[in-house]
Amino acid sequence: MKRFDFENIPGAVLSPDIVGMLTSIHEHKGKQELYIEAHADVLTTLMEIAKIQSTGASNAIEGIHTTDRRLTELVRDKSAPIGRTEQEIAGYRDVLATIHESYDYIYPRPNIILQLHRQLYSFSKSSIGGSYKNADNFIAETDAEGNQTVRFQPVPAYLTADAMEDLCGAFAESLEKNEHDPLLLIPMFILDFLCIHPFNDGNGRMSRLLTLLLLYRAGYIVGKYISLEKLIENSKDTYYDVLRDSSAGWHENQNDYAPFIRYYLGILQKASHEFEERVEYLIPRGLSKPERIKAVIDRKIGTITKREIMETCPDISQVTVERTLTALVKAGYVIKIGGGRSAAYGKADKRE
Repeated sequence: MKRFDFENIPGAVLSPDIVGMLTSIHEHKGKQELYIEAHADVLTTLMEIAKIQSTGASNAIEGIHTTDRRLTELVRDKSAPIGRTEQEIAGYRDVLATIHESYDYIYPRPNIILQLHRQLYSFSKSSIGGSYKNADNFIAETDAEGNQTVRFQPVPAYLTADAMEDLCGAFAESLEKNEHDPLLLIPMFILDFLCIHPFNDGNGRMSRLLTLLLLYRAGYIVGKYISLEKLIENSKDTYYDVLRDSSAGWHENQNDYAPFIRYYLGILQKASHEFEERVEYLIPRGLSKPERIKAVIDRKIGTITKREIMETCPDISQVTVERTLTALVKAGYVIKIGGGRSAAYGKADKRE
């Protein structure tokens, strides 16, 4: 039977690189708290962008897609979901909103996790929401030819409820003792959750929602402003690799949590860097909006897209971004590469 060991494993994975990542994230956390306290009103737009990205990216990882326009309408609750895809997106939106608004009062217990899963499927006609799996499931891998192989066999259905009780109990006990950094315990919890795979569907999305919940409760709220789900989607090949590496030998208590912990710390570190970079362009410093757009381009190595500029400066309208880019192209300051939605911009080479 799997043992959920939050007492001994955290200390065993403290390699120099993981210690360095923890130190860096702690330092970023202090800066973030100062930014948020001093400029809460300025960060509202950044939070709205992150909600849209998080909802879209977490569903996209599972192959659930819609258009950018519909995604924005759904997340801003301006439109009722149409069809199964939009129902699942709207469910994620609602759980994400619940976590954002009430994380201090949402405890990582089995009954709470079941309630969040029920909310995830609240728009669906399916009856799977809020119930553990009723049949054994497996995590499969599909090759280029479409052949499917079993990569991991999760906990059997009949043991799922007990496994979730044991996991949540061991995690809560370790947090209460306060002997280990929560940033080590949280990825361990998420990996164990994924290895249990407690639901018929929605395990991946629930794991990412639980990641935000646990990070927020531990005081790490950068995911409110920078989409962690988007960063995971952008590196999903690596995500699946470390999930495979860290789950090997899990049932026999011989798995190595370090790859998964290292990956999650890297995501949090990347989000912290992006947060501080975007805040620089949001806090008024006497620059006009076109000057801020130019500053974003100056700091970017290589090319940049219109969407990236708008994500960095979410308070600047699309019209202003497009007008400024057109002016910079005409002035010979940047060059336009490609056309349409895939167009990118790079600084012109001024060497004689």
